[in-house]
Amino acid sequence: MTFHAGLRTLALQSCLVASAGLGFTTLAYSETTLTVALAANPQMQTAAKLIGNFEQKYPDIKVRFQTLPENQLRPAVLKDVATKSGQYDVVMIGAYEVPLWAQKGWIVDLDSYAKADTAWNQGDLLKPIRNLVSYKDHLYATPFYGSSSFMFYRKDLFAKAGLTMPANPTWDQIAQFAAKLDNKSASVSGICLRGVPGWGQNLASLTTVINTYGGRWFDEKWQPALSSPESKAAITFYVNLLREHGQPDAAKDGWQECLQLFSQGHAAMWYDDTVFAGPVLDQAAPGLRENIGFAMAPVKATKASGWLWAWGLSIPSTSRNRDAAWKLIAWLTSPEYIKLAGQKAGWGQVPPGSRTSTYQIPEYKKAVQAFGDLTLASINAADPLHPTVKPVPYTGVQYVDIPEFEQIGDFSSQQIAGAISGQMSVDQAIAASEKKTKDIMEDAGYLK
Repeated sequence: MTFHAGLRTLALQSCLVASAGLGFTTLAYSETTLTVALAANPQMQTAAKLIGNFEQKYPDIKVRFQTLPENQLRPAVLKDVATKSGQYDVVMIGAYEVPLWAQKGWIVDLDSYAKADTAWNQGDLLKPIRNLVSYKDHLYATPFYGSSSFMFYRKDLFAKAGLTMPANPTWDQIAQFAAKLDNKSASVSGICLRGVPGWGQNLASLTTVINTYGGRWFDEKWQPALSSPESKAAITFYVNLLREHGQPDAAKDGWQECLQLFSQGHAAMWYDDTVFAGPVLDQAAPGLRENIGFAMAPVKATKASGWLWAWGLSIPSTSRNRDAAWKLIAWLTSPEYIKLAGQKAGWGQVPPGSRTSTYQIPEYKKAVQAFGDLTLASINAADPLHPTVKPVPYTGVQYVDIPEFEQIGDFSSQQIAGAISGQMSVDQAIAASEKKTKDIMEDAGYLK
């Protein structure tokens, strides 16, 4: 499931050459430079490498990327659009931000562009992902990729231990497997999970566990519910699983570290974003690639528990180069780009989960035969409108789609990391998180 200083928009540059004594001018040179903020995820780094193909197609448009880790990109982009600084022409934002920013008028309604651009083919977008980047049925971002979450596991280690990974495992089974596969002497942890603070880091994984345990962030009246029996059980389970059978210093690790650890053979299992299936196979240590398997996200009281996410490309309302910006974001999220990424960077680097047509490309189908269908199944099984067992007043699977959640989530994630590292107990982490959450919700007017 992760947003800068120095980004600026360069205005349209033109050079008018006057013909001496003739009293007229001619346009000699015209160029638009777009400044783009991207998250430092593997598929997005591929996009930066391939941008020369776009500039060849549109020689009057130049692109300047600034690629940053998610935890840096998010606050910087938020600051720019909220203060209307106008430093960007294109920003990469997540499903969490799209409806909130659209409601505030911070990003451009793209419906007219999308409908006019028949080659872009809006109807080809996967419906769950299209919904994530829309507000009131209007498109406000073009989806770069869509994803859910599932289990990665080592088939060879399972076979050696006489274990079988079910197609739909439970978290209880995963904990049992982790205990049997944990081999500290061989530098292999039973499981790798996100532990580093961040509402899009450890809380993304943990919230899906809370959901499937039947827990909630809030009850129907917006009262904080992390201390409910179901939520507390889920948090305790997650923290204990990491402390007992997770990777060393887990509170410092996010998806980047888990991707490296698992692909290099230092973890028997890994629960994370489906988007990393291609990169983990591409980066696998010698002899490991053929031993990597995949399974649906673990459950407990729900039928499914994978998250639902999309990274999208939006145009800030302050951009002066909207037409050029549309050309860029349409190209980066087009069937044309997806085929180019596969041909130039490898089919494992193709942005997944955004278009139906992607899964009809023969080369891609062959490359993702181990996880392609599972990715689509995970995306379609996620339900952001009904994320847990009991009713909730919010939407979102691995987050709560209210403006206050960024502050709530970041604070709470720090407490969870403290419990993972042993600096505090789970009870202390929950108590501190609930107190902070209640204060924020009271200040925002949710509670009376």
